[in-house]
Amino acid sequence: MATPPTHQDKIVVDEDSQIEKYGSNTPPAIELQDELNPLVGRSHGQLMAEVDAFVEEFGLQADQETFRKGALVARRQHDFANIPELTSEDKDSLEHEKKHKWHLPKALYLTVIVCALGAATQGWDQTGSNGANLSFPQEFGIATPVGEPGGNRDEWIVGFVNSSPYISACLLGCWISDPLNNWFGRRGEIFITAIMLIATPIASGFTHSWQALAAVRLVMGVGVGAKAATVAMYCAEISPAAIRGALTMGWQLWTAFGIFLGFCANAAVKDTGKIAWRLQLGSAFIPAVPLAIGVLFCPESPRWYMKKGRITDAWTSMKKIRNTELQAARDLYYAYVQFAEEQKVIQGRTYITRLTECFTIPRCRRATLAASVVMLAQQMCGINIMAFYSSTIFSEGGSTDTEALYASIGFGALNFVFALPAVFTIDTFGRRSLLLATFPNMCWTLLAGGLCFLIEDQQIRTGLVALFVYLFTIAYSVGEGPVPFMYSAEVFPLVQREQGMSWSVAWNNAWGAVLALTFPRLLRALTPTGAFGFYAGMNAVAFVWIYLWVPETKQLTLEELDQVFSVPTAQFTGYQVKKVLPWWFKRYILRQKNAHLDPMPVPSRQQVHA
Repeated sequence: MATPPTHQDKIVVDEDSQIEKYGSNTPPAIELQDELNPLVGRSHGQLMAEVDAFVEEFGLQADQETFRKGALVARRQHDFANIPELTSEDKDSLEHEKKHKWHLPKALYLTVIVCALGAATQGWDQTGSNGANLSFPQEFGIATPVGEPGGNRDEWIVGFVNSSPYISACLLGCWISDPLNNWFGRRGEIFITAIMLIATPIASGFTHSWQALAAVRLVMGVGVGAKAATVAMYCAEISPAAIRGALTMGWQLWTAFGIFLGFCANAAVKDTGKIAWRLQLGSAFIPAVPLAIGVLFCPESPRWYMKKGRITDAWTSMKKIRNTELQAARDLYYAYVQFAEEQKVIQGRTYITRLTECFTIPRCRRATLAASVVMLAQQMCGINIMAFYSSTIFSEGGSTDTEALYASIGFGALNFVFALPAVFTIDTFGRRSLLLATFPNMCWTLLAGGLCFLIEDQQIRTGLVALFVYLFTIAYSVGEGPVPFMYSAEVFPLVQREQGMSWSVAWNNAWGAVLALTFPRLLRALTPTGAFGFYAGMNAVAFVWIYLWVPETKQLTLEELDQVFSVPTAQFTGYQVKKVLPWWFKRYILRQKNAHLDPMPVPSRQQVHA
């Protein structure tokens, strides 16, 4: 389904193509970005006076001229060539930034790589139990077949052991990320959780009862939840707006890579006898080691320093992750002005108050709704039944244990490889467009895969089930895979960002726990065909929710999203149903090329901050 232009699309259309289309008139995209920019209304004298007060207050007088020029560029981001205060070298650097958006400092790429390791740890932690499911129940005497005394109980126990990290992640891990971030910063929080994720996988390999294994995995979940709530947010805060989606979606890309590595490790140790499941669970510590070491060499988030009032440290950090001091001054001063406006409204909020505001302040509530929908949809779509139970599913399809492990490697490889295109599309097609393209394809592939379980010929059945599981994985990897965590990391204001991300990750993990806990029983009660059909239906429901409630966020700064989420939900939904759907039908079904769609009105900055 082609996605029509919304008011957010007007914001982010490529500037050069807009100028070519509209000639000397100001393109709608640039007009709307100017509307989002709080510096546009300042006169030259007022802006310079504010910059001088800023550098005086925070002891940055040595860089006063740089901040003056940075503020002018922040006010006229699309017209910097006509700013007389800039030197030719300044203008060349800004032009180079626009044309070579992937040319970034090594410190920024190092941080992105470390965040990728954090994601890979997450993926490997998920898949250790996948292969272990084939043997640890026998080791602990909880493999009684259903129908025999104790069979139903054992099935629930296996589900609980698998879901335990997600239970503790949603109940505790996600929520301690805020105090950990507050006390230790983004880097410190990631280091602490990395140490937890080194210790707990190793400990799980030495357990001698299902109770002990569940307890260790519950502790692991605390680290999993706290890390997941921070890594994507950290990456979003350091990334330039133009490619923030591509860099932040590395969370899903490298989670998928971790899943693939976990499946490879499962297969590599499959012939080690009774200790195979111990090695499969324990191997998840491997990516956590370079994560713990690497994060010590990364710069702290400038926005975290800003939140702490440490502007000098924020300036030092920002210079490490931008190519020139002019670009660093532009981004830091622009973020500071936006943050200062937020602080006028939300000064002195406590942890509980800021969490409550995610549901009570209209702008935050809409962000919470959108983030909750995309996070829930990631579990509704059924991808984690593959991550948690693919070996079991392939066994149900007639594969041997060895064949099931190798088939799972194929799932992991496709999940990683087909997440790569999203790096180059998420900031052009946008988050919403990728989501809307993903769910219909996941729906029909799951339905087809479920129906293949009815085929009597085992060889044909096994091949077709694997085929449709792989097609489902491809559809997931280019859309719903990369979007949820990066979307949730960017949509909340700075003051509520930790609480908003904690809620989003807790929500995601809560439903992941429900899925891991119930799927063994669901598979038994509904048969594989019924289970696949159930999740196919969930994909259809998720598509409708996303269409109605999830706005676009591509290529806007984190601070500019205030306006996006200041559009009332009823207005946004009404526009999609009453304006966009009829336009889409005329344009793509009736093929009326002259069909016209007016952009949805956006509140002014004055209305947002009134």
